[in-house]
Amino acid sequence: MMNQDKNTSKTKLCPVCGTRLNESATRCLVCGTELDLKADTKKSAEVRAKRLPEITLSLPAALGLLALFITLGAVVVFLALNPGANPETEEISEIEGTATVSPTITTTPTTTLTPTMEPTWTPLPPIEYVVQSGDVCSGLAAFFGVSIQSIILENNLSTDCILTEGQTLMIPQPTPTASPQPTATLNEVEKTEEACEKIYYTVQSDDTLSSIADTYDVSMTVIKEYNGLTSDTVFEDMVLTIPLCLREPTAGPTATPTTPPPYPAPNLLLPADGSSFSNGIGTITLQWAAVGELEANEAYAVTITDLTSDINYTETFYVTDTSLLVPSSFVPNDGQPHVYRWYVFVARQIGASEEVEGKWESAGDESLQRVFSWFGEGISPTATPTP
Repeated sequence: MMNQDKNTSKTKLCPVCGTRLNESATRCLVCGTELDLKADTKKSAEVRAKRLPEITLSLPAALGLLALFITLGAVVVFLALNPGANPETEEISEIEGTATVSPTITTTPTTTLTPTMEPTWTPLPPIEYVVQSGDVCSGLAAFFGVSIQSIILENNLSTDCILTEGQTLMIPQPTPTASPQPTATLNEVEKTEEACEKIYYTVQSDDTLSSIADTYDVSMTVIKEYNGLTSDTVFEDMVLTIPLCLREPTAGPTATPTTPPPYPAPNLLLPADGSSFSNGIGTITLQWAAVGELEANEAYAVTITDLTSDINYTETFYVTDTSLLVPSSFVPNDGQPHVYRWYVFVARQIGASEEVEGKWESAGDESLQRVFSWFGEGISPTATPTP
Protein backbone atom coordinates (compact mmCIF):
# COMPACT_ATOMS: atom_id res chain seq x y z
CA MET A 1 0.00 0.00 0.00
CA MET A 2 1.42 3.36 -1.17
CA ASN A 3 1.78 6.11 1.42
CA GLN A 4 0.60 9.51 0.38
CA ASP A 5 2.96 12.32 1.47
CA LYS A 6 1.33 15.36 2.78
CA ASN A 7 2.59 18.77 1.58
CA THR A 8 3.77 20.36 4.75
CA SER A 9 5.11 23.64 3.06
CA LYS A 10 3.34 26.82 3.99
CA THR A 11 1.46 28.80 1.33
CA LYS A 12 -0.46 32.08 0.97
CA LEU A 13 -3.10 33.44 -1.30
CA CYS A 14 -2.73 36.40 -3.68
CA PRO A 15 -5.00 39.17 -2.31
CA VAL A 16 -6.00 40.18 -5.88
CA CYS A 17 -6.60 37.03 -7.96
CA GLY A 18 -6.61 34.38 -5.17
CA THR A 19 -3.79 32.29 -6.59
CA ARG A 20 -2.05 30.08 -4.03
CA LEU A 21 1.60 30.98 -3.76
CA ASN A 22 4.62 30.02 -1.70
CA GLU A 23 4.88 31.90 1.56
CA SER A 24 8.20 33.43 0.50
CA ALA A 25 6.90 34.64 -2.92
CA THR A 26 7.13 38.44 -3.42
CA ARG A 27 5.16 38.70 -6.70
CA CYS A 28 2.06 36.88 -7.98
CA LEU A 29 2.93 34.74 -10.97
CA VAL A 30 -0.58 35.18 -12.42
CA CYS A 31 -1.52 38.85 -12.05
CA GLY A 32 1.92 40.27 -11.17
CA THR A 33 0.81 41.94 -7.93
CA GLU A 34 3.61 42.91 -5.52
CA LEU A 35 3.21 41.00 -2.20
CA ASP A 36 4.04 42.46 1.23
CA LEU A 37 5.63 39.81 3.37
CA LYS A 38 4.87 41.68 6.57
CA ALA A 39 1.23 42.33 5.79
CA ASP A 40 -1.43 40.35 7.53
CA THR A 41 -2.74 37.76 5.10
CA LYS A 42 -6.23 38.06 6.45
CA LYS A 43 -6.30 41.84 6.05
CA SER A 44 -4.72 41.70 2.57
CA ALA A 45 -7.37 39.25 1.42
CA GLU A 46 -10.06 41.78 2.04
CA VAL A 47 -11.11 43.70 -0.99
CA ARG A 48 -11.23 47.40 -0.28
CA ALA A 49 -13.40 49.73 -2.31
CA LYS A 50 -11.67 52.62 -4.12
CA ARG A 51 -12.35 56.05 -2.75
CA LEU A 52 -13.60 58.75 -5.20
CA PRO A 53 -11.49 61.95 -5.46
CA GLU A 54 -12.79 65.00 -3.73
CA ILE A 55 -12.72 68.49 -5.28
CA THR A 56 -12.71 71.43 -2.94
CA LEU A 57 -13.66 74.84 -4.41
CA SER A 58 -13.43 78.20 -2.77
CA LEU A 59 -16.43 80.53 -2.71
CA PRO A 60 -15.19 82.83 -5.61
CA ALA A 61 -14.49 79.78 -7.78
CA ALA A 62 -17.97 78.39 -7.08
CA LEU A 63 -19.56 81.74 -8.00
CA GLY A 64 -17.48 81.86 -11.19
CA LEU A 65 -18.64 78.38 -12.23
CA LEU A 66 -22.26 79.32 -11.50
CA ALA A 67 -21.94 82.43 -13.67
CA LEU A 68 -20.34 80.33 -16.42
CA PHE A 69 -23.20 77.84 -16.41
CA ILE A 70 -25.76 80.66 -16.58
CA THR A 71 -23.92 82.23 -19.53
CA LEU A 72 -23.72 78.92 -21.39
CA GLY A 73 -27.42 78.36 -20.79
CA ALA A 74 -28.22 81.83 -22.22
CA VAL A 75 -26.08 81.09 -25.30
CA VAL A 76 -27.87 77.79 -25.88
CA VAL A 77 -31.27 79.48 -25.63
CA PHE A 78 -30.11 82.27 -27.99
CA LEU A 79 -28.89 79.74 -30.58
CA ALA A 80 -32.13 77.81 -30.31
CA LEU A 81 -34.17 80.97 -31.00
CA ASN A 82 -31.77 82.31 -33.67
CA PRO A 83 -30.49 79.37 -35.71
CA GLY A 84 -28.83 81.72 -38.26
CA ALA A 85 -26.61 83.49 -35.74
CA ASN A 86 -22.85 82.92 -35.78
CA PRO A 87 -21.66 82.54 -32.17
CA GLU A 88 -18.14 83.41 -31.15
CA THR A 89 -16.02 80.39 -30.35
CA GLU A 90 -15.15 80.09 -26.66
CA GLU A 91 -12.39 78.04 -25.19
CA ILE A 92 -13.04 76.95 -21.59
CA SER A 93 -10.07 75.76 -19.60
CA GLU A 94 -10.01 74.72 -15.98
CA ILE A 95 -6.78 75.46 -14.06
CA GLU A 96 -6.71 74.66 -10.33
CA GLY A 97 -10.47 74.89 -10.08
CA THR A 98 -10.75 78.35 -11.77
CA ALA A 99 -12.86 78.62 -14.97
CA THR A 100 -11.46 80.93 -17.65
CA VAL A 101 -13.41 82.02 -20.79
CA SER A 102 -11.23 82.99 -23.76
CA PRO A 103 -13.31 84.54 -26.60
CA THR A 104 -12.02 84.24 -30.16
CA ILE A 105 -12.39 87.53 -32.03
CA THR A 106 -13.05 87.33 -35.79
CA THR A 107 -11.73 90.30 -37.75
CA THR A 108 -13.79 91.36 -40.77
CA PRO A 109 -11.52 92.37 -43.66
CA THR A 110 -12.05 95.91 -44.93
CA THR A 111 -12.41 96.73 -48.61
CA THR A 112 -9.90 99.21 -50.03
CA LEU A 113 -11.26 101.32 -52.90
CA THR A 114 -8.78 102.27 -55.60
CA PRO A 115 -9.56 105.74 -57.02
CA THR A 116 -10.16 105.94 -60.75
CA MET A 117 -7.43 107.99 -62.38
CA GLU A 118 -8.24 110.45 -65.12
CA PRO A 119 -6.62 109.62 -68.49
CA THR A 120 -3.40 111.50 -69.16
CA TRP A 121 -2.58 112.41 -72.73
CA THR A 122 1.01 111.70 -73.73
CA PRO A 123 2.39 114.33 -76.12
CA LEU A 124 3.04 112.97 -79.59
CA PRO A 125 6.67 112.99 -80.77
CA PRO A 126 7.62 115.73 -83.26
CA ILE A 127 7.57 114.99 -86.98
CA GLU A 128 10.80 115.17 -88.92
CA TYR A 129 10.43 117.27 -92.08
CA VAL A 130 12.96 118.29 -94.75
CA VAL A 131 12.44 121.83 -96.04
CA GLN A 132 11.54 121.98 -99.74
CA SER A 133 11.96 124.83 -102.16
CA GLY A 134 9.41 127.59 -101.48
CA ASP A 135 8.57 126.45 -97.94
CA VAL A 136 7.91 129.14 -95.33
CA CYS A 137 7.15 128.85 -91.63
CA SER A 138 3.59 130.15 -91.98
CA GLY A 139 2.75 127.54 -94.62
CA LEU A 140 4.22 124.70 -92.56
CA ALA A 141 2.38 125.91 -89.44
CA ALA A 142 -0.95 125.96 -91.32
CA PHE A 143 -0.25 122.58 -92.90
CA PHE A 144 0.59 120.80 -89.65
CA GLY A 145 -1.96 122.72 -87.55
CA VAL A 146 0.57 124.26 -85.15
CA SER A 147 1.78 127.78 -84.42
CA ILE A 148 4.84 129.39 -85.99
CA GLN A 149 6.23 130.06 -82.49
CA SER A 150 6.17 126.35 -81.65
CA ILE A 151 8.27 125.56 -84.75
CA ILE A 152 10.77 128.29 -83.80
CA LEU A 153 11.11 127.02 -80.24
CA GLU A 154 11.37 123.36 -81.28
CA ASN A 155 14.23 124.06 -83.73
CA ASN A 156 15.95 127.04 -82.01
CA LEU A 157 15.34 129.28 -85.04
CA SER A 158 15.59 133.03 -85.18
CA THR A 159 12.47 135.13 -84.67
CA ASP A 160 12.10 135.82 -88.42
CA CYS A 161 12.02 132.01 -89.02
CA ILE A 162 14.16 131.92 -92.15
CA LEU A 163 14.32 128.44 -93.76
CA THR A 164 16.81 126.95 -96.23
CA GLU A 165 16.16 124.18 -98.72
CA GLY A 166 17.27 120.77 -97.40
CA GLN A 167 17.09 121.89 -93.77
CA THR A 168 15.68 119.27 -91.38
CA LEU A 169 12.98 120.55 -89.03
CA MET A 170 11.23 118.92 -86.08
CA ILE A 171 7.54 119.83 -86.32
CA PRO A 172 5.69 119.52 -82.95
CA GLN A 173 2.35 117.74 -83.12
CA PRO A 174 -0.73 119.22 -81.45
CA THR A 175 -1.92 117.56 -78.26
CA PRO A 176 -4.59 114.95 -79.13
CA THR A 177 -8.08 115.68 -77.90
CA ALA A 178 -10.88 113.26 -77.20
CA SER A 179 -13.38 112.80 -79.99
CA PRO A 180 -16.74 114.43 -79.16
CA GLN A 181 -19.52 112.07 -78.15
CA PRO A 182 -22.65 111.77 -80.29
CA THR A 183 -24.71 113.03 -77.35
CA ALA A 184 -23.14 116.47 -77.79
CA THR A 185 -25.03 116.92 -81.08
CA LEU A 186 -27.87 119.44 -80.70
CA ASN A 187 -31.29 118.60 -82.08
CA GLU A 188 -33.23 120.97 -84.32
CA VAL A 189 -35.21 122.57 -81.46
CA GLU A 190 -32.07 123.14 -79.37
CA LYS A 191 -30.13 124.57 -82.32
CA THR A 192 -32.97 127.00 -83.12
CA GLU A 193 -33.26 128.02 -79.46
CA GLU A 194 -29.49 128.55 -79.24
CA ALA A 195 -29.43 130.75 -82.34
CA CYS A 196 -32.47 132.86 -81.35
CA GLU A 197 -31.54 136.36 -80.19
CA LYS A 198 -33.27 137.30 -76.92
CA ILE A 199 -33.35 140.28 -74.58
CA TYR A 200 -34.63 140.62 -71.02
CA TYR A 201 -37.00 143.50 -70.28
CA THR A 202 -38.06 144.73 -66.82
CA VAL A 203 -41.70 145.87 -66.77
CA GLN A 204 -42.21 149.54 -65.81
CA SER A 205 -45.16 151.01 -63.91
CA ASP A 206 -47.01 152.24 -67.03
CA ASP A 207 -46.27 149.21 -69.25
CA THR A 208 -48.84 146.79 -70.63
CA LEU A 209 -48.27 143.56 -72.49
CA SER A 210 -49.69 145.20 -75.62
CA SER A 211 -47.29 148.17 -75.45
CA ILE A 212 -44.29 145.87 -74.93
CA ALA A 213 -45.32 143.74 -77.90
CA ASP A 214 -45.69 146.84 -80.11
CA THR A 215 -42.30 148.19 -79.01
CA TYR A 216 -40.38 145.06 -80.03
CA ASP A 217 -42.67 143.88 -82.90
CA VAL A 218 -43.22 140.57 -81.14
CA SER A 219 -46.78 139.29 -80.76
CA MET A 220 -48.41 139.09 -77.34
CA THR A 221 -49.00 135.35 -77.87
CA VAL A 222 -45.27 134.69 -78.39
CA ILE A 223 -44.31 136.71 -75.30
CA LYS A 224 -46.88 134.85 -73.19
CA GLU A 225 -45.69 131.44 -74.43
CA TYR A 226 -42.02 132.31 -73.88
CA ASN A 227 -42.65 133.49 -70.30
CA GLY A 228 -45.36 131.01 -69.26
CA LEU A 229 -48.03 133.70 -68.75
CA THR A 230 -51.68 132.65 -68.47
CA SER A 231 -53.15 136.14 -68.89
CA ASP A 232 -52.37 139.49 -70.51
CA THR A 233 -51.59 141.12 -67.15
CA VAL A 234 -48.02 142.10 -66.32
CA PHE A 235 -46.69 143.59 -63.08
CA GLU A 236 -44.10 146.23 -62.32
CA ASP A 237 -40.49 144.89 -61.99
CA MET A 238 -41.48 141.64 -63.72
CA VAL A 239 -38.64 140.43 -66.00
CA LEU A 240 -39.82 139.25 -69.42
CA THR A 241 -37.83 137.37 -72.08
CA ILE A 242 -38.40 138.94 -75.51
CA PRO A 243 -37.40 136.62 -78.45
CA LEU A 244 -36.28 139.05 -81.14
CA CYS A 245 -35.88 136.21 -83.63
CA LEU A 246 -39.68 135.86 -83.67
CA ARG A 247 -40.45 139.46 -84.65
CA GLU A 248 -43.49 140.00 -86.84
CA PRO A 249 -42.74 141.12 -90.39
CA THR A 250 -43.26 144.80 -90.99
CA ALA A 251 -45.95 145.54 -93.59
CA GLY A 252 -44.57 147.63 -96.43
CA PRO A 253 -46.33 149.76 -99.00
CA THR A 254 -45.44 147.38 -101.83
CA ALA A 255 -45.47 143.63 -102.29
CA THR A 256 -41.84 143.62 -103.39
CA PRO A 257 -39.85 141.45 -100.94
CA THR A 258 -37.10 143.25 -99.10
CA THR A 259 -33.69 141.65 -99.14
CA PRO A 260 -32.79 140.75 -95.55
CA PRO A 261 -29.61 142.22 -94.10
CA PRO A 262 -26.45 140.10 -94.16
CA TYR A 263 -26.61 137.16 -91.77
CA PRO A 264 -24.13 136.96 -88.88
CA ALA A 265 -21.28 134.48 -89.06
CA PRO A 266 -22.41 130.98 -88.01
CA ASN A 267 -20.97 129.62 -84.78
CA LEU A 268 -19.07 126.38 -85.50
CA LEU A 269 -19.80 123.55 -83.02
CA LEU A 270 -18.17 120.25 -84.05
CA PRO A 271 -15.48 119.06 -84.48
CA ALA A 272 -13.30 121.18 -82.24
CA ASP A 273 -10.47 123.11 -83.83
CA GLY A 274 -7.37 120.91 -84.23
CA SER A 275 -9.25 117.62 -83.71
CA SER A 276 -7.51 114.46 -84.90
CA PHE A 277 -9.42 111.42 -86.21
CA SER A 278 -7.66 108.06 -86.42
CA ASN A 279 -8.29 105.21 -88.82
CA GLY A 280 -11.52 103.31 -88.25
CA ILE A 281 -13.66 106.50 -88.31
CA GLY A 282 -15.97 105.97 -91.27
CA THR A 283 -17.48 109.44 -91.43
CA ILE A 284 -16.91 112.88 -89.86
CA THR A 285 -19.82 115.26 -89.20
CA LEU A 286 -19.40 119.03 -89.41
CA GLN A 287 -21.94 120.97 -87.31
CA TRP A 288 -22.72 124.63 -86.64
CA ALA A 289 -25.46 126.73 -84.97
CA ALA A 290 -28.31 128.21 -86.98
CA VAL A 291 -28.32 131.97 -87.62
CA GLY A 292 -32.09 132.20 -88.03
CA GLU A 293 -34.80 131.12 -90.43
CA LEU A 294 -33.47 131.11 -94.01
CA GLU A 295 -35.45 132.08 -97.07
CA ALA A 296 -36.42 129.55 -99.76
CA ASN A 297 -33.51 130.59 -101.98
CA GLU A 298 -30.90 130.60 -99.18
CA ALA A 299 -28.67 127.87 -97.79
CA TYR A 300 -25.53 127.33 -95.75
CA ALA A 301 -22.35 127.20 -97.85
CA VAL A 302 -19.79 124.79 -96.37
CA THR A 303 -16.31 125.10 -97.87
CA ILE A 304 -13.80 122.28 -97.27
CA THR A 305 -10.15 122.41 -98.39
CA ASP A 306 -7.67 119.51 -98.35
CA LEU A 307 -4.43 121.22 -97.33
CA THR A 308 -2.49 118.00 -97.94
CA SER A 309 -3.12 117.87 -101.67
CA ASP A 310 -0.74 119.58 -104.09
CA ILE A 311 -3.48 121.87 -105.43
CA ASN A 312 -5.33 122.51 -102.13
CA TYR A 313 -8.39 120.62 -103.36
CA THR A 314 -11.49 122.66 -102.37
CA GLU A 315 -15.24 122.04 -102.65
CA THR A 316 -18.27 124.04 -101.46
CA PHE A 317 -21.53 122.33 -100.50
CA TYR A 318 -24.92 124.05 -100.07
CA VAL A 319 -27.24 122.60 -97.42
CA THR A 320 -30.32 123.87 -95.60
CA ASP A 321 -29.53 121.82 -92.48
CA THR A 322 -26.96 122.82 -89.84
CA SER A 323 -24.74 119.76 -90.29
CA LEU A 324 -22.86 118.02 -93.09
CA LEU A 325 -21.17 114.64 -93.45
CA VAL A 326 -17.72 115.05 -95.01
CA PRO A 327 -18.17 113.64 -98.57
CA SER A 328 -16.39 110.48 -99.64
CA SER A 329 -14.24 112.50 -102.07
CA PHE A 330 -12.30 113.76 -99.04
CA VAL A 331 -11.72 110.35 -97.42
CA PRO A 332 -7.92 109.76 -97.17
CA ASN A 333 -7.20 106.61 -99.19
CA ASP A 334 -3.70 107.29 -100.54
CA GLY A 335 -1.78 106.03 -97.50
CA GLN A 336 -1.07 109.55 -96.21
CA PRO A 337 -2.54 111.58 -93.30
CA HIS A 338 -4.62 114.57 -94.47
CA VAL A 339 -5.28 117.99 -92.93
CA TYR A 340 -8.55 119.81 -93.74
CA ARG A 341 -9.77 123.39 -93.29
CA TRP A 342 -13.48 124.30 -93.25
CA TYR A 343 -15.79 127.27 -92.65
CA VAL A 344 -19.49 128.16 -93.16
CA PHE A 345 -21.49 131.20 -94.34
CA VAL A 346 -25.02 131.89 -95.62
CA ALA A 347 -25.38 132.02 -99.42
CA ARG A 348 -28.28 133.21 -101.60
CA GLN A 349 -29.15 131.80 -105.03
CA ILE A 350 -30.02 134.35 -107.70
CA GLY A 351 -31.34 133.92 -111.25
CA ALA A 352 -32.59 130.40 -110.58
CA SER A 353 -35.44 128.85 -112.56
CA GLU A 354 -36.72 125.42 -113.45
CA GLU A 355 -34.25 125.21 -116.32
CA VAL A 356 -31.33 127.18 -114.82
CA GLU A 357 -29.70 126.29 -111.52
CA GLY A 358 -28.71 129.86 -110.70
CA LYS A 359 -25.66 131.43 -109.13
CA TRP A 360 -24.84 131.53 -105.43
CA GLU A 361 -23.64 134.69 -103.75
CA SER A 362 -22.69 135.43 -100.16
CA ALA A 363 -25.52 136.64 -97.90
CA GLY A 364 -23.65 136.88 -94.62
CA ASP A 365 -20.33 136.89 -92.82
CA GLU A 366 -18.00 133.89 -92.90
CA SER A 367 -17.44 131.88 -89.75
CA LEU A 368 -14.06 131.34 -88.17
CA GLN A 369 -11.96 128.74 -89.94
CA ARG A 370 -11.20 125.44 -88.27
CA VAL A 371 -8.85 122.57 -89.15
CA PHE A 372 -8.86 118.86 -88.39
CA SER A 373 -6.64 115.94 -89.37
CA TRP A 374 -7.76 112.52 -90.60
CA PHE A 375 -5.50 109.48 -90.64
CA GLY A 376 -6.71 106.98 -93.22
CA GLU A 377 -6.85 103.19 -93.19
CA GLY A 378 -3.58 101.64 -92.03
CA ILE A 379 -2.04 105.02 -91.05
CA SER A 380 -0.89 105.67 -87.49
CA PRO A 381 -1.16 109.20 -85.99
CA THR A 382 2.66 109.40 -85.85
CA ALA A 383 3.13 108.95 -89.61
CA THR A 384 5.04 111.69 -91.37
CA PRO A 385 2.85 113.52 -93.92
CA THR A 386 4.26 114.63 -97.24
CA PRO A 387 3.23 118.21 -98.12
